[in-house]
Amino acid sequence: MFDRTLRSAFLLPAALLLAAAPVIHAEEGMWTFDNPPLKLLKAKYGFTPTQAWLDHLRLSSVRLNDGGSGSFVSPNGLLLTNHHVARGQLQKNSSADHDYLLNGFYAATPEQEMKSPDLEVNVLVAMQDVTARVQGAALGQADQAKALKARDAERAAIEKENKEKTGLRSDVVSFYQGGEYWLYQYKAYTDVRLVFAPEQQAAFYGGDPDNFTYPRYDLDMALFRVYENGKPLHTDNFLKWSARGAAPGELIFISGHPGSTERDDTVAQLLVQRDLIGPAVTEYLQRRIATAQAFAAQGPEQARLVGSMIFGLQNSLKVYIGRAEALADPAILAKKEAEEADFRRKVVANPEWQKDYGDAWDTIARAEEKVKPEIKGQLFRRTDSQLFTLALQIVQYVAEIKKPDGERLPQFHEAGLESLKYRMLSPAPVFPATEKLYMAAALKLGQEKLGKDDAYVQAILQGGDVDATVNALVDGTKLADPAVRKSLLDGGEAAVAASTDPMIVAARRVDPIVRETTRRMRDTISSVLTPAGEKLGKARFLVYGKDAYPDATFTLRMSYGTVDGYPYNGTIAPPFTTFYGLYDRAASFSNKPPFDLTPKEAAGRDKLDLSTPLDFVATGDIIGGNSGSPVVNRDGELVGLIFDGNIESMAGDFVYDGTKNRAVAVHSAGMIEGLRKLYGAGALADELEGKK
Repeated sequence: MFDRTLRSAFLLPAALLLAAAPVIHAEEGMWTFDNPPLKLLKAKYGFTPTQAWLDHLRLSSVRLNDGGSGSFVSPNGLLLTNHHVARGQLQKNSSADHDYLLNGFYAATPEQEMKSPDLEVNVLVAMQDVTARVQGAALGQADQAKALKARDAERAAIEKENKEKTGLRSDVVSFYQGGEYWLYQYKAYTDVRLVFAPEQQAAFYGGDPDNFTYPRYDLDMALFRVYENGKPLHTDNFLKWSARGAAPGELIFISGHPGSTERDDTVAQLLVQRDLIGPAVTEYLQRRIATAQAFAAQGPEQARLVGSMIFGLQNSLKVYIGRAEALADPAILAKKEAEEADFRRKVVANPEWQKDYGDAWDTIARAEEKVKPEIKGQLFRRTDSQLFTLALQIVQYVAEIKKPDGERLPQFHEAGLESLKYRMLSPAPVFPATEKLYMAAALKLGQEKLGKDDAYVQAILQGGDVDATVNALVDGTKLADPAVRKSLLDGGEAAVAASTDPMIVAARRVDPIVRETTRRMRDTISSVLTPAGEKLGKARFLVYGKDAYPDATFTLRMSYGTVDGYPYNGTIAPPFTTFYGLYDRAASFSNKPPFDLTPKEAAGRDKLDLSTPLDFVATGDIIGGNSGSPVVNRDGELVGLIFDGNIESMAGDFVYDGTKNRAVAVHSAGMIEGLRKLYGAGALADELEGKK
């Protein structure tokens, strides 16, 4: 299961270690839709997608602000994604009496479709290269801090003018380490209603032990419906359903929003990740999991309240353990060192390139030395409190919107304010018990790691006891009410300055500390890394051309490959699993958690065609954020739904190995079989298959 990342360890074949240049292998790459891998596809598969094919796939694909991907699968706004992407909305709509995670949800009629409190869906409708304009804004500026401000101001200006001109969400995104900047424009939808989700146990069968593994037996799917002007969205851009689904050896395409990769990072950057950032994040996650699990042990309602948090934290911990193993693997590090050495040699061999770009690696290495002392503060200066986060956002919002757009903190640029306010005013419930749990634990960890005299910690505690202070803050605040938040935002600086709400008061004390840290990081580190990264991006184009893909940035990408098993555990993993395997796995573990069947699965066995494919694997290159991505065939038909990667692919943040890296997906035939025969959702299955 992905949250936003996917990584761990494998040994690379010796042949790859000898190939120092970043040669792109057949199935490698997360390609932007302006630069699809047409030559590679034609050379290996004899298939060249048309522009109309690409446009249709792009416009049928969506990004969800909960951190995943999805796709339209009917002309009536039906949207398919993963259960674990929908999990946050299920949790926010649940209560002790109606636990939709435990029991699932199905709206048999339109009236029963359940509004999502704060889900936003984005469709990429336009792309424009604005590299010259962004990079040109800093030309001739010798002061690096001022140059970065100029770039940021130009990006904000582009976003604002295009938002005002088109009404579309407008984001300027960076590719190739700043070698390119593109304006991505999205149609945004916020009336998104849940139609179907299975029980969590059916969607996440096997729990944490099976996470990032294969073979799998998960029905990790959910269906929403997007509304516009109070009616289901009518769209001509949706993916037709393939009843047959993916077949072994078949060419497939994955369209989604991979979160982040670091394949183009320098060795100096990777070593800081390995030696400092990774271990610190791992310890933080372990502490948070232990805190949440202790709370869950107090009773079923406590377990319900922290279930999603534990689920996400355990997933992230597995990711960071995998990252650590990957960066500790001598073969992987040797490959990255060989790639960098080859790149540098080619730059040095050209005097003009060396003059313009040759100092970039050393500049980045020096900047990374400045990163090191900042890591603890960046990680452990936190509250993990939703209410305090809202308080700080409110304090900063009312101050920032008075400034010219280009001078604001990045999260408050005009083009993004609508989406930001939508999240800030979410009606989703906030639970005092978990707020106290998370905030107290975070502040105690901050005291331990940073010292009791740390300015951030003291700004909140003011010398007081952690538990007593946190209780007073949570019990005294009114920010759980979205109407109170709205009144403060509408009242502006005067209302916030006059507020006696304890969370707002504490946030006012913390705000200058956060701002100073942001300024220091921007002026001394980001201002150095940004132009150095741009240099490497430009040099990479000169040396290797643009027959390469940029690192993932939670922007829409296309990857491709074939449905194919792989060697594992001394044997061979099958290309797909079936419902037979689900029932065998449950029996093999005596139906004990987390390998137990749901009541619907247990009762429905005789109704199913047990030979129906349930999950499958393909060689497509994916990473966290691809959760919910549609898998399509040459005809653009939906044949599957990405929900995970195998354990061998967990080094995918840094390298790709097509012999063992696999994307794991739910099979289209398995989804229909489950809907019809386990959940009695025949009408929904008919809509997916175009029968109504």
